[in-house]
Amino acid sequence: MTDIAIRVQGLGKRYRLGQQVGYKTLRETLLIAYHTPTRIMGNAVRRRRQAQDSPQSPVSSPSQPSGPPSPVSSPSHIWALKDVSFEVKQGEAVGIIGRNGSGKSTLLKILSRITAPTEGQIEIRGRVGSLLEVGTGFHPELTGRENIHLNGAILGMKRVDVDRKFDEIVAFSEIEKFLDTPVKRYSSGMYVRLAFAVAAHLEPEILIVDEVLAVGDAAFQKKCLGKMDDVSKGGRTVLFVSHNMAAVENLCQRALVLNQGQVQYIGGQSEAIAEYVKEIETSSLSLRERKDRVGSGEIRVVGIEAKDANGNVLDALACGRDANIYLYFEAPAGLGKRRVIASLMVKTMFDVPVFLHYNKLSGDEFGELPQRGAFVCHLQQLPLPASTYRVGYSIMADGEYLDSISDAAEIAVIGGDFFHSGEIPPISHGVCLVKASWHVQPSNSVSCSD
Repeated sequence: MTDIAIRVQGLGKRYRLGQQVGYKTLRETLLIAYHTPTRIMGNAVRRRRQAQDSPQSPVSSPSQPSGPPSPVSSPSHIWALKDVSFEVKQGEAVGIIGRNGSGKSTLLKILSRITAPTEGQIEIRGRVGSLLEVGTGFHPELTGRENIHLNGAILGMKRVDVDRKFDEIVAFSEIEKFLDTPVKRYSSGMYVRLAFAVAAHLEPEILIVDEVLAVGDAAFQKKCLGKMDDVSKGGRTVLFVSHNMAAVENLCQRALVLNQGQVQYIGGQSEAIAEYVKEIETSSLSLRERKDRVGSGEIRVVGIEAKDANGNVLDALACGRDANIYLYFEAPAGLGKRRVIASLMVKTMFDVPVFLHYNKLSGDEFGELPQRGAFVCHLQQLPLPASTYRVGYSIMADGEYLDSISDAAEIAVIGGDFFHSGEIPPISHGVCLVKASWHVQPSNSVSCSD
């Protein structure tokens, strides 16, 4: 017996750009269905009479129109997935990572049978429990209690089996007070709590989870990750889409990297994460046309880039990893031997300062600057939680601003295991991560003043 739970071969999904889907009422649909046979019969009778009246003129087939064809503009399409192939073994936990728009959610929708592929083949062995978009698989008019039984029936479970798991589902979701309330009145967090509890506890052989867990709070996310780990260790298969690289690294044995709808890499989770971080490409942000700069203009920063230790340009920095921020400058007239201070300010998207660093803090001197070059700030073990940050800079000499822009660029930071413990504090717990240690000291050696 094969040990493959999911086999995907040459999978592709194509969407039409700008396509408008018209939805008809039930009455319109019934009227169309009622009149269609009559219309088809009437058209056939008319064609037969025309053929009898003009025996020398053959009847034109709809597939072979007479005369030159009328020009028809072909609508443009986009391939969300193209030629995707991979296998997942039973009991394996596989992460699916990639940039927004890379096709991750489309792949999971196809595997969950929510949407059909355009091409390719899929083999799935076992019941599939999915947690994709908020509310997927729930009927909004039904209560939480009713939706639990509905999902169990969809999975092919007997009512007695659902009843056996019912209390466990309710306890995990922590929404007992609202169990008999229609789910259309649930918040997104309540939706996710119940949806994950249902998907994980109704014993599907394959559990598919999208980034929707990010809707929940930090404590619930941790509980969900622990449950998925238990599911995987229990011999069931898990597919997990996330931008939280630490969660992928700790939960999954392998990972698949999608890039523009195609498989870029599949292998060990650590190697896949490194490939994802390395291959995310970005172009240098040009600052030449910015008019909100301050300073004498003797030097101008014209671009900002983030790179890793090997010089690869990064679209996102990874929490806990080293990174270099390049401030590309031009100083056509030269600055001679003036002592230049370059600083980098990082703020949250809500304009809260996170840190300021400049070369005097590290005791670094630049000496005489070239007419073109880059100030490079080396950040060690980036201590920032996953989020998007605003970056500003200033270049000074002898107390005078030469060039400065307070909001020069934005940088994205993706999750990483900063503490090497699997604990990933969200930015809501603080905007900076600090390494420390804890221990217990006996009370007889502790002095405490009342």
